[in-house]
Amino acid sequence: MSTASPPPCSRLGSQCQAIPVTLRASSQLRDARAGDHEATWLLGHTERIEFGEIWKHKKDLFVRAELHVPCKYLKTGGGQATCKAHGFTGPIPKAPGRGEQPRRIHGDQFRLVDGGHLVDRDLLRAKPPRRSLTVLSSGNPCATANCRTAEHTRGAACCRDLQIEIMCDSEWSEQEALVRSRKSPYLCKVVRGDPDSLEVELISACGYLGEDGISCGLHGKSRPDGRQAKPDLCRRWPVPTTDETLHPGCVFALPPRPTAGV
Repeated sequence: MSTASPPPCSRLGSQCQAIPVTLRASSQLRDARAGDHEATWLLGHTERIEFGEIWKHKKDLFVRAELHVPCKYLKTGGGQATCKAHGFTGPIPKAPGRGEQPRRIHGDQFRLVDGGHLVDRDLLRAKPPRRSLTVLSSGNPCATANCRTAEHTRGAACCRDLQIEIMCDSEWSEQEALVRSRKSPYLCKVVRGDPDSLEVELISACGYLGEDGISCGLHGKSRPDGRQAKPDLCRRWPVPTTDETLHPGCVFALPPRPTAGV
């Protein structure tokens, strides 16, 4: 299958607006709770992903999901739709219905993954370790960052832009075509990482963000069992770099080195 081939659709339908997928939420699980941080991070990004059943198979954790990103071949206007790939015309197809997916419930109660299940938990204020040195807090360097995602939304770009792994066997040509036909930049950079999956970049804001769209509700909180509530990968600042993969405006991006004069 050519990466530019449109999906073999027979009519306008819900696939023009969203597609069902299976995502790998975590891998190489050591025990029932080993994937909780990764899965909490993934299932937090609810803006354009509707999550369903979670289950464990062997050492991996999977989740059913629906990606609410329209097809790049869909053209709409005046209440009508046209498929630029196949020439279908008709009323604008309805997107699949979406249920509520709250992640901040009330006060210090949040919905997160615990033991491989999405559950509500009353979180505690994290206590500093005993005998720790008193240091001045540097605050959140990302709070005032001028970073932005590819669709130009500013602030907390790392909490809106994520990479996901879609389970898609190399022989599933129709499924792969549906994934590759999504509208960029909301879903882009599709790469076949393994024979059984595709890696893609998706813009979908995290549901743990506060009303300001920047502060994290899990920051500074712990689970009832003492583990940090905030996923591990969200608690590490990036290493300063000139790597172009960082979001524009990222506070951790180093300025380019000046070139020597001639």
